[in-house]
Amino acid sequence: MDNKIISERIIELKNADLKLRNKLIENKKLFEGYDEEMEKLHKQNAIILNEIINTIGYPTIDKVGKEASEAAWLIIQHSIGSPDFMKRCAKQLQNAVKENQADPINLAYLKDRIAVLEGNPQLYGTQFDWDEKGNLSPNLFDDLQMVNQRRQSIGLNSLEEQTEIIRNRILQENQLPPEDFEKRKQEALEWRRKTGWIK
Repeated sequence: MDNKIISERIIELKNADLKLRNKLIENKKLFEGYDEEMEKLHKQNAIILNEIINTIGYPTIDKVGKEASEAAWLIIQHSIGSPDFMKRCAKQLQNAVKENQADPINLAYLKDRIAVLEGNPQLYGTQFDWDEKGNLSPNLFDDLQMVNQRRQSIGLNSLEEQTEIIRNRILQENQLPPEDFEKRKQEALEWRRKTGWIK
């Protein structure tokens, strides 16, 4: 299989992901826990992308082009039901960033997502969730000043600015906080245990 066909396949996977996400936004279901249809699609996409990575290595810009490389990152970022795959890809992405074949911002998002899923503080403040007051807020992070320094070093805006952007986007999408915050928090914790992110 040549790299052009692989590039097109990766972009197809990403488009299917975004199409389903938009459907869930329209139906106001995106933040009602992990939708079963979305979980299934994320797992399928991870399996297919894993086969591609086993064939060509990490889909870097020089192998598949910028668009497909970005699409691969999105698929990995959404593969939360596949911890081993996600962590392995993070190591490969780190190498790709060192070789200037991937975006360091993508690595920051992926590292943060893994940290949050494992129950650790994030380094760049890229991951958000509903808080007990019904606001979308950054997940646990270590120190605001250090987070903003790290963000600035890779070309991101401040965490305060990003929080405002995220909250405005949610308003535009008409997304509402969960009716029962504690129940949602407990369900998320049980899912992370079941999936193998935490013990």
